[in-house]
Amino acid sequence: MAERIEKTLFAAADKMRGAMDAGEYKHVALGLLFLRYVSAAFEAKRLEFAKDEYIDLEDPEEYAAENIFWVPEKARWDMLAANAKSNDIGVQVDDAMREIEKANSSLQDALPKVFGRANLDRAIVTGLIEMFTNLELHGTKSDFDLIGRIYEYFISEFASSEGKRGGEFYTPKTIVSIMVEMMEPTSGRVYDPCCGTGGFFVQSEKFITAHQGEVDDIAIYGQERNHTTFRLARMNLAIRGIFGDLRWNQEGTLTRDAFADERFDFILANPPFNISDWNGEALREDHRWRFGTPPAGNANFAWMAHIHHHLSANGIGGVVMANGSMSSMQSGEGDIRKAMVEQDAVDCMVALPGQLFFGTQIPACLWFLAKDKSNGKAAGGKLRDRRGEVLFIDARKMGSLISGSRKQKELSDEEIAKIANTYHAWRGEEAAGEYADEAGFCASVEVEEIAKHNFILTPGRYVGAGAIEEDEEPFEKKFARLRRELQEQFEESRRLEIEIETRLGGLV
Repeated sequence: MAERIEKTLFAAADKMRGAMDAGEYKHVALGLLFLRYVSAAFEAKRLEFAKDEYIDLEDPEEYAAENIFWVPEKARWDMLAANAKSNDIGVQVDDAMREIEKANSSLQDALPKVFGRANLDRAIVTGLIEMFTNLELHGTKSDFDLIGRIYEYFISEFASSEGKRGGEFYTPKTIVSIMVEMMEPTSGRVYDPCCGTGGFFVQSEKFITAHQGEVDDIAIYGQERNHTTFRLARMNLAIRGIFGDLRWNQEGTLTRDAFADERFDFILANPPFNISDWNGEALREDHRWRFGTPPAGNANFAWMAHIHHHLSANGIGGVVMANGSMSSMQSGEGDIRKAMVEQDAVDCMVALPGQLFFGTQIPACLWFLAKDKSNGKAAGGKLRDRRGEVLFIDARKMGSLISGSRKQKELSDEEIAKIANTYHAWRGEEAAGEYADEAGFCASVEVEEIAKHNFILTPGRYVGAGAIEEDEEPFEKKFARLRRELQEQFEESRRLEIEIETRLGGLV
C-alpha cells in the first residue's frame, strides 16, 4: 500500500516537473514535503495539548520539549493550501520557510527559499501543494513514518533521474542496510565524514527501533562539503525527529577535519571514489596517515586512514570503496594495504555485486575497520579476539534487478541477513551461532595466508568456488541439448550477419 502511494506520488510529481531540471526540482518538491510534515506534526501535538488546560498552545517551548518544531501561523499548511492558487503563493512559501527557520534555531539556513523566483512556474508550486494536501495524515507515528519513507523515496528517485551526479550523494538503500546490519550501531557516537543526505543516520535509527532500542542512545555527527546536499541531510533527519551535530565543511573533510579531536564508536561512510584533487600534496605530513602517506592522485586510502584515526578504543568503521582498493599496487597503495592488515586494522572485506549504484555500474566493496580486534562489544556481549584474522565475504552472486529497472540491483532482506549473520558469528556473537567457512561465500583467513597473496584483499581469492548445483538431467542429454542450442545461435548469427550486410548494401 505504502509503496503504491510513493510511486503514485512520484509519477504525479514527475509529470508536473515538465522540463525542469531534476536536481533543481528536488529541492522544490522535498522542501514542500518537509513543510507539510512539520505542519502535520505540529497540528497533531497542538490537538493533544488542547486537552490539557495547563498547557499554553501558543508557547513554542512546549512543542520544543516534545521535539516538535514550532510552526508560526503564517507558515501553517492549512493557510498555504487555502492560498495555493494565489499569484504570490511562491513568495508565501518562501516566507513560511523563513518563519520556521526563525522560530527553530536547529533549522537555521536549512530550508530552501526558491519558490518565489520568477523562473519557477507557479503551477508547479500550486500542483505540489494540492498533491501533498491530499496526503491523509492523522498525526500518529505511522503517519510520520510514511512521510519519512516518501521523502527517502523521492531522494532515491531523484538520484536516479540525475544519473551519476545524483548518485554521488545518495548511497543505495541496500548498501546502507548491509553496513548497518553488520555493524549494529545501537548506542554510542555515530559519525559519517561525508554524510550526503544522511542515509546512514536514518538507517541506524531504523535499526535501533527495529531492535527495541532507544534512539536517544546514539549521538550523531557528520560533515558534508556540498551545501545543497547538507541542507537535504538536515531536512531528512529533521523529518524523522533525528537530531545531530551536522556541519557544512566547504573545504572538505580531508583538508579541514571538522571533528579533529573527536573519536567515534561507529563510522559509516561512502566517500567519493578515486578522487584525485583532494589536496594530497599539501597533506603529506598529516598525522592521520598511520599506515603510510596516501598517493596524491587518489584519496581512497586517505579516507580509510581518516576513518580509522577517528575510531574510539572499541570503534568499528564501515567504508564503501571502489574495487580497485582491494588490489591496487600503484603509488604505494599496496604498501598501505599491507600495513593495514599487519597492524590488524582490517576486520572484514565484502565484495558486492555490480549494478547497485544509480547511473554507474562501477563494482564496489565494503571495508570494515576496527581499532582493536582483541576486544569490542556488540548486542550486549563481548566480541572474541580476532587479531591475526580477516573475514572475507563474497556476495557478488547475490542480488536481483529492482522491479521495473533493467539496470539496478538490490539484495533481499534474507541475503542481507545472511551477510550480517556471518559477520556476527565470526566475531563471536552468541545469538548468531557458530561460524563456519562456506565455499564460494565466506572464509576466515590468517594474515600469513593473506601475505602469500601479496596482501591483495579480493574475497574471491580466499573463499574458493562454491558447490556446483546438481540437476537431474543426464550428461549425454544435457550435452546434446546445449550443442543443439549452440548450433541454433550460430545459425541465427549468420542470418543476422547476412541481413545487416544486405541492408548496409542498400544504403550505398
